[in-house]
Amino acid sequence: MAVPARTCGASRPGPARTARPWPGCGPQPGPGTRRPTSGPPRPLWLLLPPLLLLPLLAAPSASAYSFPQQHTMQHWARRLEQEVDGVMRIFGGVQQLREIYKDNRNLFEVQENEPQKLVEKVAGDIESLLDRKVQALKRLADAAENFQKAHRWQDNIKEEDIVYYDAKADAELDDPESEDVERGSKANTLRLDFIEDPNFKNKVNYSYAAVQIPTDIYKGSTVILNELNWTEALENVFMENRRQDPTLLWQVFGSATGVTRYYPATPWRAPKKIDLYDVRRRPWYIQGASSPKDMVIIVDVSGSVSGLTLKLMKTSVCEMLDTLSDDDYVNVASFNEKAQPVSCFTHLVQANVRNKKVFKEAVQGMVAKGTTGYKAGFEYAFDQLQNSNITRANCNKMIMMFTDGGEDRVQDVFEKYNWPNRTVRVFTFSVGQHNYDVTPLQWMACANKGSAWERHSLPPPLPPPQEYLDVLGRPMVLAGKEAKQVQWTNVYEDALGLGLVVTGTLPVFNLTQDGPGEKKNQLILGVMGIDVALNDIKRLTPNYTLGANGYVFAIDLNGYVLLHPNLKPQTTNFREPVTLDFLDAELEDENKEEIRRSMIDGNKGHKQIRTLVKSLDERYIDEVTRNYTWVPIRSTNYSLGLVLPPYSTFYLQANLSDQILQVKYFEFLLPSSFESEGHVFIAPREYCKDLNASDNNTEFLKNFIELMEKVTPDSKQCNNFLLHNLILDTGITQQLVERVWRDQDLNTYSLLAVFAATDGVTYPTTQTLPLPGNLHLFCPESSRDWNAGFVGPTLLRPLELENDTVGILVSTAVELSLGRRTLRPAVVGVKLDLEAWAEKFKVLASNRTHQDQPQKCGPNSHCEMDCEVNNEDLLCVLIDDGGFLVLSNQNHQWDQVGRFFSEVDANLMLALYNNSFYTRKESYDYQAACAPQPPGNLGAAPRGVFVPTVADFLNLAWWTSAAAWSLFQQLLYGLIYHSWFQADPAEAEGNPETRESSCVMKQTQYYFGSVNASYNAIIDCGNCSRCWQLFHAQRLTNTNLLFVVAEKPLCSQCEAGRLLQKETHSDGPEQCELVQRPRYRRGPHICFDYNATEDTSDCGRGASFPPSLGVLVSLQLLLLLGLPPRPQPQVLVHASRRL
Repeated sequence: MAVPARTCGASRPGPARTARPWPGCGPQPGPGTRRPTSGPPRPLWLLLPPLLLLPLLAAPSASAYSFPQQHTMQHWARRLEQEVDGVMRIFGGVQQLREIYKDNRNLFEVQENEPQKLVEKVAGDIESLLDRKVQALKRLADAAENFQKAHRWQDNIKEEDIVYYDAKADAELDDPESEDVERGSKANTLRLDFIEDPNFKNKVNYSYAAVQIPTDIYKGSTVILNELNWTEALENVFMENRRQDPTLLWQVFGSATGVTRYYPATPWRAPKKIDLYDVRRRPWYIQGASSPKDMVIIVDVSGSVSGLTLKLMKTSVCEMLDTLSDDDYVNVASFNEKAQPVSCFTHLVQANVRNKKVFKEAVQGMVAKGTTGYKAGFEYAFDQLQNSNITRANCNKMIMMFTDGGEDRVQDVFEKYNWPNRTVRVFTFSVGQHNYDVTPLQWMACANKGSAWERHSLPPPLPPPQEYLDVLGRPMVLAGKEAKQVQWTNVYEDALGLGLVVTGTLPVFNLTQDGPGEKKNQLILGVMGIDVALNDIKRLTPNYTLGANGYVFAIDLNGYVLLHPNLKPQTTNFREPVTLDFLDAELEDENKEEIRRSMIDGNKGHKQIRTLVKSLDERYIDEVTRNYTWVPIRSTNYSLGLVLPPYSTFYLQANLSDQILQVKYFEFLLPSSFESEGHVFIAPREYCKDLNASDNNTEFLKNFIELMEKVTPDSKQCNNFLLHNLILDTGITQQLVERVWRDQDLNTYSLLAVFAATDGVTYPTTQTLPLPGNLHLFCPESSRDWNAGFVGPTLLRPLELENDTVGILVSTAVELSLGRRTLRPAVVGVKLDLEAWAEKFKVLASNRTHQDQPQKCGPNSHCEMDCEVNNEDLLCVLIDDGGFLVLSNQNHQWDQVGRFFSEVDANLMLALYNNSFYTRKESYDYQAACAPQPPGNLGAAPRGVFVPTVADFLNLAWWTSAAAWSLFQQLLYGLIYHSWFQADPAEAEGNPETRESSCVMKQTQYYFGSVNASYNAIIDCGNCSRCWQLFHAQRLTNTNLLFVVAEKPLCSQCEAGRLLQKETHSDGPEQCELVQRPRYRRGPHICFDYNATEDTSDCGRGASFPPSLGVLVSLQLLLLLGLPPRPQPQVLVHASRRL
């Protein structure tokens, strides 16, 4: 083959196009790659103007063949269009199915989806559902306050005086090494029988409540026993609530002492390792116990902070961050002589999961050096809290200081920034073993309406957040009924296996007084909570009348979705909420930002927009029209939205009053009719309450048929709308079999199968179509959003069949017009045999004038190349709108059908992208699951035992008792309790999710760009020696296919940048940049952060007693003997807890 000289940049005049802004022409590797600048100069003929060059390219040379001219390739494209259209006309049955619907017009009615009415009705139903839970919450909170007020404290109460069901008792009795078993403390524990309850996905006992007490709290302490004594009376209220509302799920009282009493009783989900569950650390408890917070954490990293003390601080800061929710704002700074942020965040940022992750990683990098400068730390913190130019909580303001001790009280700083109003609370944490006087730290806290805390040793992992929640709760308690506001949480994973839930919370106040005329108590007793499963809310939405791509969604004041079809976390950590922003659940654009803002503001609205949507398998993107309608859900912080495509304005409702006809149509669902009528699969829905679900379509159909032999479609236990529509769809599609498919020979057109899919039924005519694994490829719920009459042959993936053949799926939506109402009740299609159609593709893209007459070209004649005769020199392919290979004239590429085309020909795909045939869209999946990464060795000390450096030995401060004791503790704790620092809390609890963890995946999809007609161009192969490649590309009318004809490059190994389509692991967008432009949000409507009558005298000092030296030595001996150490019980001393 002789090809005329080619040059870079040649193109044939055509429609306007937008070229990619590469520095050179042709495909480029990317911005990070440079072209070679050296080499011999190009001949002058290579510099010919592009418009003069293309005629030369098309002109015949001395050889027999030349690259085909544009009109020739356009002719091939028309032949391909006609072939696809012919097959769909003969076998698709689009027109015949329209006629069948019209012939059976008396069997259904056309109903209209009125968006405003629909969304208002669903919002009202959700409001009613949540209001019933609110009433139950109020009854519980009022009862709890009265029970505690009437309770008389007992100093001499004993364990045997209290009888209750210990939720962890069964697991501990099964553990022969349990401390409680050794002490014989289970004599007062009830043994219950349980029954399986599908509503709870668990075994429960409705006659009792269960009690869960954290592992590190001694169950026999006087405080705990008194708490168990008065909370026992709640069980009757739990049961009365259930009597009034049988749909209630978990009712929970989380006590400030750590006791959890929940109803109905069920055994605790025993972890494999250490149970670290403490209700006071749960998001719902913290959110209910305080108003939103602006928190600045400052950490002393002076030279005296080393070894274990620094590790304790890092661990404490990370655990403190876990007490914050998305309604809170935070920043973390370290200080010695100067203060500086530990991360890239220079101001308060929202305490969401991703921002807290940045903080936690940055905290591990803190290094101790220099001298202590409290003034620098506090001035930085006050400046942060006074910055009014940023988004923040604007409620409780607080500074949390972690230090090993010091003498400076920095009174001048407090006088300048915080006195006399004391609007910022100061909490101090004295960490580690040292000889410093803690009086200055206590003074700081007491002088600024905060509290002081000391932490000397490793266990427990952290003082419970109750220490500072008690302080923040004072204004709430003093506000009385005004503060008794029900708050609804973010979505999170239920610890007892209920799945994704939201929780309504209500604080419970201590109403006691120390004596007549004395001030009333300021303590929060705890938080009452009632769970609502997301599935219960979803059942209130009209999923089956909204059509293929309609759906309901709901968001909260943070813009996080409560309901959305894309809310599908692959793994969840019960310690963290599931926070998926609406703009991350969908592909973000300006219109959706406007809709989101309006919903957060509690407005009503309606808007039609053009937007991008992903296919279900997330390989494709389409630009579509969508109608958004939204209203607020009253009495809540949620807003509800409805999304409808224009073709889902109307839907069909079956009217099958004729029972004989019902029976007739139902018979076509029986397997006995499959051989003659074709196989049927039905959508796996909850048609009746007693229907057994199954992921296998064949098994589900069997279960359905067995149930329908016992009940009728009009049964009260069944969804009559779904059943009648299902039977109607069966009859309609069976008539299509009789009219179109029964007498057709599929082999004539090399078809493997034909099918029709309605809203509830898929009707293939042969068993060769592997429906169970690929039903979603063509069912209406996931059909591609094509225009009216659009024939959409698209390959989503090769479908492996029993005989090892591969097929290509071709489908189109059936648009039905009844009067002035238009809808799409079905999708029809065919499945092509790959090899047969690949051969047919060659013939259609050739110069044959007859089916059996190949082109002949004599030695002295001039002919154009075609895709059949010249397949060694000419590459011809069909690529779909996602950039995936559908057909090729190269036999060796048949096994690559379904791959992203850049994996097949990187050069050519890059050229198509650069010339605007394709547009790229990148987004992030925040719900992915990844294998856990091994922990790194971050921090001032290596994993395990702390080893002092030479600088430590030369530092006088290191030789103080604090550092010496720190080293001694490292030697023991570093070996025994290092898991407190290194292990993930979920892993410590034996959570099954530890095998996979939540991560971020970057997704890249391609879709058709601005060019929609024919186009010629030349590819410069970059570093290949004078290698260029001419190609022609053209969209096929009424399809989602791109027809590409290209010369094969003269050199086989051209270096080209490969476009990537596969999902890749990512850290997500740069958080440091995102916080500079935060998304719009609103905090809760109420705030209780100040009360003039607040009593601040109770401001210190809580302490956790460290284990004795004997305990440490005993633990070391146990380790040497190979016995697993057990964590020591924690006894927290706090005077105000003695109620």
